[in-house]
Amino acid sequence: MAEAHAAVAFQFTVTNEGIDFDINHEALKAVFESGMRSWVKRFRRFQNGMVNTTYPASPLSWLAVLTAVTACSLARVDPSMGMIEKLKENVLPVDYLGPAPTIYLSTVIFATFLWLAIIFTLRFILKRLLSYRGFMYEVRGKVSIQTKIWAMLLKCFVTRKPRLFSYQNALPNLPLPSLHDTMRRYLLSVRGFLNDEEFEQMELLVKDFEVGLGPRLQRYLRLKWLWSVNYVSDWWEEYVYLRGRDPIMVNSNYYGMDSIAMQPTNIQAARAANFTISLLRFRREIERETLKPLMMQGMVPLCSYQYERLFNTTRMPGLETDTLVHHKDSKHIVVLSRGRFYKLVFQVNGTMLSPAELQKQFQWIIDDPSEPMEGEEHLPALTAGDRIPWALARQRFFTRGVNKISLRAIDTAAFMVILDEEEQDYDTFPTPLKDDWNQNRKLDKFSHSLLAGNGYNRWFDKCFNLVIFKNGRMGVNAEHSLADSPVMAHLFEYAFGEDIMVIGYNADGSCKGEVKATYAPPVHLKWELPDEVRTVMETSLETAKKIADDLDFHLLVHNQFGKGAMKKCKVSPDAFIQMGMQLAYFRDAGKFNLTYEASMTRLFRDGRTETVRPCTISSCDFVKCMEDPSSSKAQRLAAFRKACDAHVAGYRDAMCGKGIDRHLFCLYVVSKYLNEESPFLQKVLSEPWRLSTSQTPHQQMNKLDITKHPEYISAGGGFGPVARDGYGVSYIIAGEDVVFYHVSSNNSSASTDSWRFAKGIIKANRDILSLFQ
Repeated sequence: MAEAHAAVAFQFTVTNEGIDFDINHEALKAVFESGMRSWVKRFRRFQNGMVNTTYPASPLSWLAVLTAVTACSLARVDPSMGMIEKLKENVLPVDYLGPAPTIYLSTVIFATFLWLAIIFTLRFILKRLLSYRGFMYEVRGKVSIQTKIWAMLLKCFVTRKPRLFSYQNALPNLPLPSLHDTMRRYLLSVRGFLNDEEFEQMELLVKDFEVGLGPRLQRYLRLKWLWSVNYVSDWWEEYVYLRGRDPIMVNSNYYGMDSIAMQPTNIQAARAANFTISLLRFRREIERETLKPLMMQGMVPLCSYQYERLFNTTRMPGLETDTLVHHKDSKHIVVLSRGRFYKLVFQVNGTMLSPAELQKQFQWIIDDPSEPMEGEEHLPALTAGDRIPWALARQRFFTRGVNKISLRAIDTAAFMVILDEEEQDYDTFPTPLKDDWNQNRKLDKFSHSLLAGNGYNRWFDKCFNLVIFKNGRMGVNAEHSLADSPVMAHLFEYAFGEDIMVIGYNADGSCKGEVKATYAPPVHLKWELPDEVRTVMETSLETAKKIADDLDFHLLVHNQFGKGAMKKCKVSPDAFIQMGMQLAYFRDAGKFNLTYEASMTRLFRDGRTETVRPCTISSCDFVKCMEDPSSSKAQRLAAFRKACDAHVAGYRDAMCGKGIDRHLFCLYVVSKYLNEESPFLQKVLSEPWRLSTSQTPHQQMNKLDITKHPEYISAGGGFGPVARDGYGVSYIIAGEDVVFYHVSSNNSSASTDSWRFAKGIIKANRDILSLFQ
């Protein structure tokens, strides 16, 4: 009963002398302060909402409009052209209010309507300006007059201190391509790797679809386009991510790494504390909307909606589909250490714990001699296995008692922190890189651990897991459905900069500052796990281990040359890298294949990604030319430039809403709603992406100057292969001289080998560069 007595603010007893009150002033003070913080947050949300609603104007501009209208009225100039008088005579009760108050009120009403009209006009103009895509297709160094005029007009609307969501309402909607245009682009995208007979068959399927079922599906899709701000994103999130019943470990989640060349501390608790504080500062900037939205070329804003669910979010398993549950606030994280779960409160009475105080809390967990409760160690395996068994187990065993309380602590946590028992490290690599050096497996082991762990030391349902290894190295494992890797990379870049450049460490590697207060230690979460749920856990763990054991990973450090040399060739570095992979894949597999490259569509409201298809007619011609001994250097160079130009054009089209695959995907979803079968859509959606690629952006904030501090270079992150017999390749262009390739495949596939493909990438890049020497 002690807890119950401590929880009340005052007590009273009834005696023969009356009622005796015993008021707990400290408790009342805590209640008052908690209420004040709650109201402050509500006011801040209201204030941000008003600012974003009135953007590109401001709430204070209403006062300016009212002042101007009032001044004109006093000067006997009617700016309303009689509307103020009509409001006074026909709308407002003059007899009840009196002549003077009525004229003042009608002036306020007119000024408000005028203010709203100005806001919507400005927003309409801004939206039209942001719909312009001509600048994307300008040749470098040659800017048209139209683009120059557009840039000058846009600068008038882009404020110096925009809030995170200031531009959301002004971003244009993702355009819906015409059916004919998508069919034409699709045929062009597959012509390079289909033989004549296969292409003729595909042409027949396309023609049948375009004159048959296609127009009907397009009409329904146009209704959705008219009704929603983005006709793709909600279906993409639901059907591609949340409805998948296979394990999300490796198949969906992705990972990121910290700096490649520096280690700020080898104290696990200190690194966990500093980085946790850094992440929470980013969360605070999101909540207060003080984080600046990312701007392309410093002028064109990118959609920011994915930031809303970066924290306090968990993926809830379901029988047919999972759901994302986001909580507005959280004052704790959950820490997983040696198979034990702890709830660690990082905010007490509105005050954040200091890094030194947080380090003490983490160290307490590390030093805690208690053992995991029965079954607790393998509990995270439920999130690594198939989704249906986890959903059934959650419904049956985690909806009451201590299991419900403990699982809710995980669900509502800001994020997970994993204090890993292993040590991970990087190799000191020579410059220039030697081929045999890349056979070293330290980096591969590091990547494998971040992506899959051991099957039971990551909570894959959480928005992200901050993984701190025993020697202070760290990384992150992120859930994919709530946000794409560029957003997580933005978060990671910010936190790394705060960790190293702002917060820092003492000379001995511990956190700076002093422990000024003593807080209650973290709470070891309790579990009651009967034999039935432990059986499900072991089955899920077996599934997870099969996936992890089958994962073949290689992290290639390509530092013989990088972006600097590629730019001297006067081609896009991304196009150079993609053509290198096309050449490497053809040499590895002996054939061309459908290739996936992710491109963002965040120039549009609620935009996520679109597919670029790097395997084009031009890229196939280039590879054939490279493999033809009779072709000259000039012919190969011309073919390479043509392939790069085609790739850049395809990438721009994808970013500008002219992609193929999201349109085809949505047509397929409509066909399923209508119970219509389309042989064309069935074939398109079943085609395997045997080479799936993605570029991780670097220096999105310019917070870290890697020119002055090359040791800050991040190795980026990666993901698992999409096809069972294919490769997954994530790459990051880190500075002028290094490119990191995260190559994944499956050991069970006889046709793939990650190290072999990485070696092929090195050779292909060398062969391409030799064309310019």
